[in-house]
Amino acid sequence: MGEWIRKNRKEVFQGHRVRVYEDELVRPDGETVFYDLVENRDGAAILLVDENENLIFVKQYRNVLDSETMEIPAGSLDPGDTDFLVTALREAEEETGFVPRKTDYITTMLASSGLFTEKTAVYIGTELRPGKIHRDPDEFINVIHVPLEKACQMIYRGELCDAKTILAILAYRDMKTKKIVEHINKI
Repeated sequence: MGEWIRKNRKEVFQGHRVRVYEDELVRPDGETVFYDLVENRDGAAILLVDENENLIFVKQYRNVLDSETMEIPAGSLDPGDTDFLVTALREAEEETGFVPRKTDYITTMLASSGLFTEKTAVYIGTELRPGKIHRDPDEFINVIHVPLEKACQMIYRGELCDAKTILAILAYRDMKTKKIVEHINKI
């Protein structure tokens, strides 16, 4: 069998943050198919852990859900920027007022590999020092501190639904139980 071939890409929408394309593809068996693709800037996210080992979340309204969610601080890379850690640290301080002295890279994830181009690097930040909150004008955020065990329970009760947040919580839990320390030390 052959390979997938992109025959054509047509922009069908440009919004405030995203561009939507229709890709015409030829499958390995020769059949032509059409897929949607949403292009968005890459981003970074960071789970902050305070001195009492509480996890720090931002509670904010999300129009996709038409309700508030609890998430880890996150944001898009500035245009032309390629440093995910700089973005994660910027968002941590802007949204929570905390800056970690120590960071551990966990992974880079795709929210949906079948639709979105956006990659998000995920970090864990500890040994926090005070910084200065300076949120974007459209952000209305409450900072929430939650114990690790309660956060894990919230995942399994369906109270946390954000993929990067769930990934970070479970990675931190694994770090605490030494399951992935070896992985992090190799990076």
